[in-house]
Amino acid sequence: MKRRSQLAVLIAALLPASVLASTIEGVVLNNKGKVVTNATVEVEGSDLKVTTDENGKFVITELKNGLKELHVVAPGYAHLHRDITITNDENQSVTFNLKRSPIEVIDIEATPIHMSAMESASPVSVLSGEQLRRDQAATLGDTLEKLPGVNTNFHGKVASTPIIRGLSGPRVLITQNGLDVSDVSRVGPDHSVASEASTAQQIEVLRGPATLFYGSGAIGGVVNVVDNRVPTDSTTRGEWNVEHNSVDNQKVASFNATTGTDSFAFYADAFWREADDYGVPVAADIDSNGEEHHGDYTVENSNEESDGFTVGASYLMDNGFIGIAVEQFNRQYGIPGHTHGDEEESVFADLEQTKVQLLGEYNLDNKWLNKVNLRVGHTDYEHAEIEGGAVGTTFKNETNELRIDLLHNQFSEWNGGISFHYKQSDVEAQGEEAFTPPSETESFAVALMEERHFGDFLVQVGGRIERVTIEAGNVLLPNIDAHAHDEVEEADEHDHEESAEITRVFDVEHEFTPVSLSAGVVWNFTPNYNLGLSVSRSERAPSASELLSFGPHIGTGTYEVGALFDLDEDGHLGLSDQAIDLETANNIDLTLRKTQGDVGFILNAFYNQVDNYYYQIDTGLFAESGHDHGDEEEGVDEHDHSSELPVYLFKTDDVILHGFEAQIAWQLTDEFKLDLFSDYVRARLKDGGDLPRTPPLRFGTEFSYQTEKLSAHIHVTRYQDQDRTAPEETATDGYTLIDASVSYALSILNQDLSLYLKGTNLTDTEARVHSSFLKEIAPRPGRSFALGIRGYF
Repeated sequence: MKRRSQLAVLIAALLPASVLASTIEGVVLNNKGKVVTNATVEVEGSDLKVTTDENGKFVITELKNGLKELHVVAPGYAHLHRDITITNDENQSVTFNLKRSPIEVIDIEATPIHMSAMESASPVSVLSGEQLRRDQAATLGDTLEKLPGVNTNFHGKVASTPIIRGLSGPRVLITQNGLDVSDVSRVGPDHSVASEASTAQQIEVLRGPATLFYGSGAIGGVVNVVDNRVPTDSTTRGEWNVEHNSVDNQKVASFNATTGTDSFAFYADAFWREADDYGVPVAADIDSNGEEHHGDYTVENSNEESDGFTVGASYLMDNGFIGIAVEQFNRQYGIPGHTHGDEEESVFADLEQTKVQLLGEYNLDNKWLNKVNLRVGHTDYEHAEIEGGAVGTTFKNETNELRIDLLHNQFSEWNGGISFHYKQSDVEAQGEEAFTPPSETESFAVALMEERHFGDFLVQVGGRIERVTIEAGNVLLPNIDAHAHDEVEEADEHDHEESAEITRVFDVEHEFTPVSLSAGVVWNFTPNYNLGLSVSRSERAPSASELLSFGPHIGTGTYEVGALFDLDEDGHLGLSDQAIDLETANNIDLTLRKTQGDVGFILNAFYNQVDNYYYQIDTGLFAESGHDHGDEEEGVDEHDHSSELPVYLFKTDDVILHGFEAQIAWQLTDEFKLDLFSDYVRARLKDGGDLPRTPPLRFGTEFSYQTEKLSAHIHVTRYQDQDRTAPEETATDGYTLIDASVSYALSILNQDLSLYLKGTNLTDTEARVHSSFLKEIAPRPGRSFALGIRGYF
């Protein structure tokens, strides 16, 4: 894009106006009249985009007659929209004045229509730049948990997925450059996300249903990791980082670089991370003399070692690009709390993933079509759980995905297009803890998304229809002895062993047609303020694991039974006679924003009613884990239940989730800034009762000092008690976390460097994450300090 901007300026300087096509030239200033360099000026609904030079000037050429909507973006400033009408091939000169915004406004990359935190009808957040590097962690959920409306299901620091407004798992889609990351992290909390934050350019979060853009698996939201693996320009640039963390002796190194020629661009990145078991504080003990004693202990089997690399190349054209990238991602990590009764085993996961992405963009000189976006992905994923040096269970996922966006020329001032999306996944689990049968899921969808400005109103509408098929040819229905611990067993041991061997095997094929509709409006009702309203109806097909599970899931400590099965009147598990229906979410979002000035804020309230919500209930029964411990020991109590797991059954019910997110930023001076935030979600059954592992109310503040060389931040977050719990779930005490960081920029041998020090949990507080399955045995890490150096070129 920089090369194109320089070319436009050169043409404008060398040729007389009579030779040029219609041209807009101008300058971008701030509210103090000073020039703004590197501001981006783009024509909405087209690929025309330039950046301002050192004098704040820009030139856009090759414009056709008609109404043009210009969009001006610069870091630290509110976005600016300006309509300009071109007639008779005239040239125009304009001046844009940008106003300061204390809340960073960054566009979402992977959506056909324009979206940002301050301008879209749906609520979005973007983590990028220094904030991304400051918050990045070994797992995706832990990286994003400081964003409003986003929590982590913290699994002993080795695995975590984001929780968006109380929803996670199969309802929150995780993508890389708009394509499914295609791991098995949505199946269980002990499965790590196969994506790396240290080499990412930005991470985007769409809160609430994002099914229009990504499909029915995004009924609760989307997390999109954006990197430059398929480069769109050949400007030479790069970044590297080395860091050491004290709490787990973690060592991290990463780099990414882009370079090329006029026609070809090349990209490479790599990372390496190694960490030991991490330490946590424990609560004070009171001795016989009434004195307090504090201590520390280590979460066993919480170590990890990860590495990976990506190489990519693109062919650059005047009207687009086409490129391909290949990534190899490897991770070995312990699984804390992997037990079978009273016996704790050292089990670790060995994850390998190969990902190929082909991305392209082509701008058309066509009466109807303006641009074609192409995304193609192939992912080969394997995750082996290793016990005692031998592979116990292996999970595999092979996914092929194709997405084509056809964006039309502006039609009656409407911008948008139609999207075609195909995805096919083969998921397989083999071994003692393979609680789901092999299955194939295939989906094909067509979506339409449009937006238009009506004076002070921005209207965004869309719809999507999808066909989803789930096929499994080896579904098992074992005749297990599911029983309550207090019931009297009438059958003898021989009869029990004989009945447990009987297993029914059958084929399953389900077809669903989810339909999603969305409409939203943003009203700029007075200068510097807007009001957003978004309503949507989204449908989701249940996942294979929700339907077909039948077996021990050691990561959650439960015996899982899918919705395809049910308990009969005698308490035996058999096939269900209930219809397998779509999950349907009716969501409304209301947002009030102050977009400019020294004080900015985003206040959002939401209400989401989900009908036919798939979730697990505790049946009160127990079943043998089926794990082989070798020869039975003599003298074992026949009433010992240590090898049994509680039976959890997937069922459906109507639920309601409602809450708010609040973010306020105050730019006190050019150097000092104060941020305040809070979020809350109430997740309950419509007929009474609470959903499990719902994050508590939290609020906090960040105080920042920023100069050209020095950056310092202190972040305080308060998590309240959570006593709204599901049956068999325990309450969690509240806690306060204090984090701080300081970095200093310097230049050595023409290399821009940043030295930094980060401190987390500075008060060494015992903090247990309510949304974690391991909250009782794996609290958050204790006090920790990270020292690092980052370089830019």
